[in-house]
Amino acid sequence: MPGLREQLRSDLRDAMRAKDAPRRNTIRMLEAAIKNAEIEKRGAELAEADILAILQRQVKQRNESIEQFLRGGREDLAATERAEIEIIEAYLPRQLSREEVTARAQAVIEQAGATGPGDRGKVMGMLMRELRGEADGSVVNEVVGELLATLDD
Repeated sequence: MPGLREQLRSDLRDAMRAKDAPRRNTIRMLEAAIKNAEIEKRGAELAEADILAILQRQVKQRNESIEQFLRGGREDLAATERAEIEIIEAYLPRQLSREEVTARAQAVIEQAGATGPGDRGKVMGMLMRELRGEADGSVVNEVVGELLATLDD
């Protein structure tokens, strides 16, 4: 199975041949973000996990842009950002549902022996290592907060 970087390059060539401008431009932006990260690491080749983290940051940035565009009444620009998110998400692993995150969080809470909201940091550290790339950190944080609050009762 080809790596993510090779897949991006292959898909870029395909998009160029098909004259698919939105896909081509999005993949070029991803390539630029990856290249910039490599430059920051002094030319070191990035691991798959690093590339996935970059792609997730790109999705997050676009979601923030969508909010700004909608506040400014620019639905056209928000639609462009949504299309880019769709293209980027094709390269990311499937995201866990809220129910799946809840089940995994409950297991980690038991494993960590958490007794209330004061143990949030310990639980989040363990859980985010386990769920890296599979779930949005804000969703995980929200679920952990809710679960730990019920323990405090």
